[in-house]
Amino acid sequence: MSKTITFGVPCYNSAEYMDHCIGSIIDGCDQAPDVQVVVVDDGSTKDDTYQRALDWQRRYPDLVKAVHQENGGHGKAVLKALENADGAYFKIVDSDDWVDGHALKVLLQRLRAFIDYQTRVDLVITNYVFEHTDDGTRKVVDYGFALPKNKIISWGQIGHFNMSQNLMMHALCYRTDVLKDGGIPMPAHTFYVDNIYAYVPLPRCHTLYYLDVDLYRYYIGREDQSVNESVLISRVDQQLRVTRIMIHAYHLFEDVEEPRLRNYMFGHLTLMMAACSVFSKLSKEPDAEKNLDELWNELRDYDIWMYRRIRYSLMGIYSTLPKGGGKKATIIIYRIAQKLVKFN
Repeated sequence: MSKTITFGVPCYNSAEYMDHCIGSIIDGCDQAPDVQVVVVDDGSTKDDTYQRALDWQRRYPDLVKAVHQENGGHGKAVLKALENADGAYFKIVDSDDWVDGHALKVLLQRLRAFIDYQTRVDLVITNYVFEHTDDGTRKVVDYGFALPKNKIISWGQIGHFNMSQNLMMHALCYRTDVLKDGGIPMPAHTFYVDNIYAYVPLPRCHTLYYLDVDLYRYYIGREDQSVNESVLISRVDQQLRVTRIMIHAYHLFEDVEEPRLRNYMFGHLTLMMAACSVFSKLSKEPDAEKNLDELWNELRDYDIWMYRRIRYSLMGIYSTLPKGGGKKATIIIYRIAQKLVKFN
């Protein structure tokens, strides 16, 4: 590969904020020639997103590549960025988010060392920060206790991940060939596909490295943002679609040999089932709970052992309490978790 890392920046009607994102990468790396930024305009209709991407390419032709595609949704834009990637490593930064310059320099130094010494590391994990614009607060998601720092490890050496430590897209920097070899099943016109991106490739990663820097800044504040609660409820059908893909990606007991990785993946899938349960209960759509029941039944029919592990876990029990009072209890538990973790 001709570059150390490719940053993919999916954009859709992003002209208002994409410059901050792209600029944070370009400035943060000091215009390093071994960095690539692939800006994907996903068929924007309301502004000059693609023209802005072309302007960045014109100003930094050795660093920025502007790509246009017909609208296909976030997942298809991620795949388009991956298709155009020239970096040994690949990281997604959403157009309304940004990266910390100091942390980026530390990451680049480490990735260059891996490449120079021909040391294969399939996945590099860094911290991310929730930036809450409504109250000016921030929350750092780090992986202390779950992962040893500054050490190349295998999945057999990971610790326990608590509820707030899921390996979300914001934390992940994959070897590019890990993503290309086997692909990522990203559906079109679907939100929340970052969960697929952070789940399906994991068993293909044989070595990983935790770099304890606060690299990714995750903006929370726009009313139309996909993690806004009202938006989450309105798009619960898309959450079910994503969770279905995750269910069918693996028979976890059979396909994932390393017990600690298997346990982690069960935790992520359980969280997705719980999210589907909560937002289906909050939804006013008449078929919401019926569709949820169908998802649980599909999991049971696909793999009875996976179903039992998830359904009878503590989170599975709390998110599927019987109707009436049980529904209210589930929502109360969600509200408490929401305040503690501040994930939306």
